[in-house]
Amino acid sequence: MPLKHHEDHDRIENMIKGITVLRTVQSPESMERWAEFLSALGFEPGRGWDDADGRGAPFLAPLGNLELIHGRAPATANLLVEVRQLDAVRTAALRWAEARGEDAAAIGLTEITDTHWKSRAFDVEPVSGERMTFWEWSDPLRGKPVAVEGDLSAVGMRFAIVVARWNAVITDRLLDGALDALLRSGASRRHIQIVRVPGAWEVPAAARMLAEQPSGSETAVDAVIALGCLLRGETAHYEAIYNEVARGIGQSQQETGVPHAFGVLTCETLEQALNRAGIKAGNKGFEAAVAAIEMVSLRRKLSEGA
Repeated sequence: MPLKHHEDHDRIENMIKGITVLRTVQSPESMERWAEFLSALGFEPGRGWDDADGRGAPFLAPLGNLELIHGRAPATANLLVEVRQLDAVRTAALRWAEARGEDAAAIGLTEITDTHWKSRAFDVEPVSGERMTFWEWSDPLRGKPVAVEGDLSAVGMRFAIVVARWNAVITDRLLDGALDALLRSGASRRHIQIVRVPGAWEVPAAARMLAEQPSGSETAVDAVIALGCLLRGETAHYEAIYNEVARGIGQSQQETGVPHAFGVLTCETLEQALNRAGIKAGNKGFEAAVAAIEMVSLRRKLSEGA
């Protein structure tokens, strides 16, 4: 019978906390086998009970559903478990059987097949006669909230790169990486300002000046990319400088609303810094520029949707 008022529906809906499926097993041995199987596949054990009349061993899942069926029933077990990475779950089930000297046939483990309801599934009987179905959507985004994300096209965007001269052997490499990312992504070279400052300490002040340029002016930018390098071995006040640089860049971003990409390396040695500037561990200047592009795109999408 339909509810008369939305308010009543909301009130009743909010009373529901969860759903429990009760499954009776035939023996203590079956109980232990089920418990071992479900634990092997990643179920979280709940608080059970044990008294003179029997035992209970709950296994928890983050989401439960009660599905009513009339007419054609799906060709599945009455107990269905939705999972991520279905292939890995099936492998875990097979390994559980093999650890007990059994094979796939012994536990009724079927191959993964496509269903008519746009999913993939397999069946298993860890205890004879007690079948369950594991499944996942064929579309990995099915059932997930739609996320707003930035694109990696820099066409039409304006950027400023603030780069420290101190430790130039590192920062010049970071600058090359940032320019590479911007130009590869469609940014125009004439829309990229490069501002050099003495060291990392001066980066936040220059970033703030650039971020505060009036919108629509020739010097206005959509994002600032901050590049620098601090080596612990070269200064006794390394941590103090780093903390202030990070705070200043973050504060500039928050107060101006202009995205700032953080590309200031903090390393123990010159070798570590070189590795992060393109030798071994990628180029952090390139990564900072990519982050800046995405954040500008995201800001524009959110503004258009407002």
